This record gives sequence, structure tokens and C-alpha cells, in this order.
Amino acid sequence: MGIDERKVKILQAIIDYYVDTAEPIGSRTIAKKYNLGISSATIRNEMADLEDMGYLEQPHSSSGRKPSNKGYRLYVDKLMQLSGLTQEEELFIRNKILSITLQEINTILKQVTGVLSDLTKLTCIVKSPSVQKSSIKYVQLVSIDKNSILLVIITDNGIIKNNVIRINKNVNQDVLIKLSNILNTRLKNLNCDQINLEVINNLKSDLKGYDDIFNAIIPVLYDSLSSTDKSEIYMEGTTNIFSYPEYNDIQRAREFLSLLDNKEKVSNLLDSGSGISVKIGNENYIEGAEDCSVVSTIYSINGKPVGEIGVIGPTRMHYSKIISVMANVVKELNSILNIIYPEDG
Repeated sequence: MGIDERKVKILQAIIDYYVDTAEPIGSRTIAKKYNLGISSATIRNEMADLEDMGYLEQPHSSSGRKPSNKGYRLYVDKLMQLSGLTQEEELFIRNKILSITLQEINTILKQVTGVLSDLTKLTCIVKSPSVQKSSIKYVQLVSIDKNSILLVIITDNGIIKNNVIRINKNVNQDVLIKLSNILNTRLKNLNCDQINLEVINNLKSDLKGYDDIFNAIIPVLYDSLSSTDKSEIYMEGTTNIFSYPEYNDIQRAREFLSLLDNKEKVSNLLDSGSGISVKIGNENYIEGAEDCSVVSTIYSINGKPVGEIGVIGPTRMHYSKIISVMANVVKELNSILNIIYPEDG
């Protein structure tokens, strides 16, 4: 049995009503509230068919119906029309993100996570760039005092590592500029695995006479680009779920908060591939997320995907609005990251 245009209109009405109210809806209410041009008896028969097809569910305590995960899936894939943002919303996003000053990428991501959480009224999750997937973009040595130098390493993922190294003799800033240029010539665009014996020997030769600097730099380089350094997970709006009646049930709320407390599970929820991904209910394949939906996407620096960002909440969410907000926030985030970390920088 296919889903014809009449069933589609009824399903759309039920989803719209349930997303707004969190209440199941009956055929009479649909007939009164939505001008579908058919009787409540016909609507009731169509609802029974939609339930048989798996698009609707009937809660035990109600004569009305609510959408199933399959119903939401059809809605997101075929029926939903993206709701554009208001000019005020677009300006709010742009101003909030443009106001972020030149900071390390993780600080920027924390602030953007807050913006997305505020706008969607959901829990926002962001996965920061992974050091293990990064290569060196820029190295700089800066004098602190006569026995200390600051080694700054910036990766192509926007990660900044600062390390203080101790030296035996005072080195002036002109020499440090020269040594920084040598380091950049030898190390730019290399990741941890590519800094091999040949690279190290060439560096040792280039830094002849500055053995204490060479000996201090090598372990710091490896440590900064260590493959054990995983992505960070940041979250904002973890208590937003309490404004959804679904989570008035203490047990369900506790399970949701327990899920958010498990960073590995949360990380696995963000699996966007490309574009904006919408995973509904048991499509998430993560224990504790069976009753949730996750909308996520990647963010990039100069076109290179470096991390993921998403929102998690009940399956009863305003998918159209949330997808529009997500797309706009990520567009502005990518734009600011490209300014802060220019390709030829």
C-alpha cells in the first residue's frame, strides 16, 4: 500500500501538531484545525492505514496518534520545507560569531556551541579538530627571558600549542626569527609521522651551534603532535531538555544526562559524512539515544573538514528550523575560521 497525497497531508498535519504541542491528535481535531476537505471518519480510516504502515503510533493512554520514527524520517526526507531564518536571526548569528576575537580554535568552538544551543533550545555538541590528523602550518620562537623561549606551533586545523623551553644562554630575537624560519622551512606541512630521522638530522645540521634549542624542540614537537591527543568534545545547553515534556519522566531525563556524560558515545553520535545529517531515534545505534534525534554537520578551514557540530534532543523537534539554523551557524563559523587561519598564513 503506497502513501498517497491525502495520507501525506494527514501525516504532515499530525507531525506539525505534535511537534508544536507534544500531544497526540485525533481525527476530529485534524478535521477542525486543518482544512483538508475530508470528513473526520475518512481521516480516522487514513490514520489507521498510516499506523499499519508504521508512520504513526498510538500511545496507550490516548485515542490520538503521534508520529513514529518512520513518520519523522519520511517528513525530513520528502515533506519538509526548510524555514528560512528571519533577518534578525541571521544578524544575531553573524554578529555573535564575528564578535569572536582572534583566539585559539577551541575557544571559538565553545562560543559557537553556546550560540547554536541558544537558538535551537537543544543540547549542542561540538567535536574539536584532532591533533592526530593535523600537520604543522607555522612555528615561531619567542623570547621570554634569558633562559626561556616560547615555542608556538600552529597546525592546519587551527590548533595552537604553546610550550616553554629552557636554554643555557641568552638568544636575541633576531636569531630566534632566523631559527623560526629554519624550523618552518623544514617542518611546514609535516605531520607527526613525517618527522622522520632524515628531517631531524637536517634540523640538527641547520641548528648547529644551538644544540640546547634543538634538543628541547624535538620532544616538544612530538608531544604537541602526539597521536594520543584526541578531539575534545564541548557541550552547551545540557539542561535544555527539561523544557520538553518528554523529559518530565525522571528516568528518561536521567538516561539522557547519562548519555551526555559519556564522551565516547557522544562523539559517535556525530557522524555526519558530508552535508547536514539527520539521524532519528534508533538510527543512532548508540545505547541511550534510541529516543533522540541528532542533527549534525562538519565545519571546515579553507575547505578542509576539521570537526563536527550537532544538536541532540527529542525526536519531536522542529527539524526544518534547526537545519536552517545549523546551516547558517556553520556557514558563519567556516567564514570566521578562514579569516583567522588563512590558507597562505
